[in-house]
Amino acid sequence: MPPDLIIFDCDGVLIDSEMVASRVVAAEMTSLGWEMTPEDSMRQFLGMNLSDMVPMIEARLGILLPDGWRRDMADKLIDALSEEAVPIPGADEMLKRVTAMGFDWRVASNSSDEEMAVKFARTGLTELTAGRCVSAASVIAKGGKAKPAPDVFLAAAEDAKIRPERCIVLEDSRLGMRGAVAAGMICYGFDPHGDGAALRAEGAAAVFSRLDEIFGVLA
Repeated sequence: MPPDLIIFDCDGVLIDSEMVASRVVAAEMTSLGWEMTPEDSMRQFLGMNLSDMVPMIEARLGILLPDGWRRDMADKLIDALSEEAVPIPGADEMLKRVTAMGFDWRVASNSSDEEMAVKFARTGLTELTAGRCVSAASVIAKGGKAKPAPDVFLAAAEDAKIRPERCIVLEDSRLGMRGAVAAGMICYGFDPHGDGAALRAEGAAAVFSRLDEIFGVLA
């Protein structure tokens, strides 16, 4: 039976922005005394919300980050992403086809609303995604938690008035996969450059290397 709602992660599924963000974060960590390359940053923080990164950074460095650090870091990410984010190949076509087929869908992301706005503006997806986005920031503001908690996914299902068990999710990170599984949703992995083993270990029903592979589970 086809799902009633498809929930897409943003970064790494619709928007190719993770290396841009990792470069910005790595530069910031290095300036604070935690020597880090963009690849290190990707391994350490992939899929994490900035708020959840703060205690990890403070514990590693043995310091308290200054007031306003998270907001300043968010601004640096927004500036970089507004100029460098590009769509994942096939994202625009996939979303248009899913819509034409009559499926309801949402974007559920640990990115902030501002980050998603600049990424979708940069990649031409603003009109298509309008009214379909749920951010961790909006969930946290209501007392919830970012991924890997299930709250962002459950908020997306609630927004569409669909039961969690009638949703499927497409995720590229282990944290996102963990959250989707905890939400009681069937989750598919997206790993265009790897073997998908890490996502399968977190509970992925299958792992795709191309976005159009999702249509194989929508019949």
